[in-house]
Amino acid sequence: MADEERRRRCETLLHEHRRIVFKVAAVYARHADDRQDLAQDIALQVWRSFGSYDPGRPFATWMYRVALNVGLSHARREREKPALLGADVLDALEGGMPIAEPDERLAQLARAIEALEPLERALALLYLDELPYAEIAAVLGLSETNVGTRIARLKQRLRRQLAGPAPVEKGVPHGT
Repeated sequence: MADEERRRRCETLLHEHRRIVFKVAAVYARHADDRQDLAQDIALQVWRSFGSYDPGRPFATWMYRVALNVGLSHARREREKPALLGADVLDALEGGMPIAEPDERLAQLARAIEALEPLERALALLYLDELPYAEIAAVLGLSETNVGTRIARLKQRLRRQLAGPAPVEKGVPHGT
């Protein structure tokens, strides 16, 4: 592929799949400026790595892998707990549509996901983006069985966290 053709093809694919860049940046960077910088870092790495992309495979899977590797590296360097689903990022992802009052359950889920380890955040992002287990496995370099197991455990843990403490029945002493 000629350099000019390669550049155009990469730009086209990057534009078509730009939401991946913004989603990953939203998961791994807390502040708008950091998200913008991370999005640029991801786009640059996609460009640098484009020569290794196999056109016989789905571009989105390959791009997620590149983007998540950049995001994970960013998280390790910055040692930040990332913000997930910030209103300005959601606004950008939804094409500029204003965001109504945030749903408290969604905010709770976002906080729970923020507290996850970087690999678990990546797993949650890909699962919430409704990627099939086989594609998640390809992006994260895990087996499909491992992905299924990790997702099941992650969902259980998040359900417990979001449920909060068990209600205490009146008249029933604790510890019995």
